Amino acid sequence: MLEYFVHIDPDDPPKDLVLITAEIPDDVSRIVLPLRRLPANWRQTPAPSELRAIGDRFAREQRATILIVPSALAPTESDWLINPRHRESAPVRVLPAGRFRI
Repeated sequence: MLEYFVHIDPDDPPKDLVLITAEIPDDVSRIVLPLRRLPANWRQTPAPSELRAIGDRFAREQRATILIVPSALAPTESDWLINPRHRESAPVRVLPAGRFRI
């Protein structure tokens, strides 16, 4: 969420936000992308095109269901990208959306 909230106007936050969570079993395949595999300018805004290429390759190669990447705002934290087309994605359960207030 931090990735999103840093870019909004705190005096005029969106009123239609929802929060969606997922349950991901421990045995679902995942790849952790370490910092050293990211381009030097990976935290730049707007994001460099190399980051899109990493995501595109992850989706295309189908090596895992989850790609865990460092957070651009808090590099010791991570963001999880889910490939819903991966053959192991069926056990990943997306829970109903709930209203989110800032």
